[in-house]
Amino acid sequence: MKNLFNIILIISATAVAFLVFYFILGNPDNFVNGDFHEPKNALGYIYTGGPLVALLITFIILAIAYTIERFLSINKAKGKGNPEKFIKELIDLLAEGDLDKALALCDQQRGSIANVMRAAIVRFKEVEGDPQLNDAQKIGEVQRSIDESMNLETPLLEKNLPILSTVASISTMVGLLGTTVGMIRAFQALAADAAAAATQLAIGISEALYNTAGGLIGAVIAIVAYNFFTTKVDQFIYMMDEAILSVVQIFTVRVKK
Repeated sequence: MKNLFNIILIISATAVAFLVFYFILGNPDNFVNGDFHEPKNALGYIYTGGPLVALLITFIILAIAYTIERFLSINKAKGKGNPEKFIKELIDLLAEGDLDKALALCDQQRGSIANVMRAAIVRFKEVEGDPQLNDAQKIGEVQRSIDESMNLETPLLEKNLPILSTVASISTMVGLLGTTVGMIRAFQALAADAAAAATQLAIGISEALYNTAGGLIGAVIAIVAYNFFTTKVDQFIYMMDEAILSVVQIFTVRVKK
């Protein structure tokens, strides 16, 4: 399902980008007498950047789309309420020994932290009264349940972050390629026909610069989003680890009584 979402998003972004390129940027009204060699406004000059501009628009759309997707997903992972407040209330309930209310609080909160905490509490309730397990084995079972739940939740938090990083890298390189192609065309025109060199040189430089700008815009959006969400995920996992440590300590004390 995850791969299907990414495929659909990439295809949709590409389709939108090429529609924008050919029907908005390439509108004849953006050129003098409809001559695509004589742009008369910024949209026309951007169009002269060639098909690589459409590819850069695709990367910009993808960067924005994955930024929105990660923002919504990470907010969903936090649950319905403030995660820090939830952890404090949960620790207080567990310290009081009220496992049922702690479970109800997890069900109310939802999200990644609540899922991990719920798995730990459920497993502890199952093994607490088991006479075949000693204290260390009981805590070991709880820890194993926590690890399994963390292995399920952590990939959801980090999902699609590598795509943002890839978009940043490729966008920069495609922009550089467009810049190189534009400069090659500019100097070829200058060498071939000195009389028409001024116009062709201007178009070639324009192509180069708009490709550079497009590549930088896509890269900046993707890099900022990647670094922002990577930091958010790290902070979130650190908060989960602290909560897990507190819960395990409470359970360790409880089984030894």
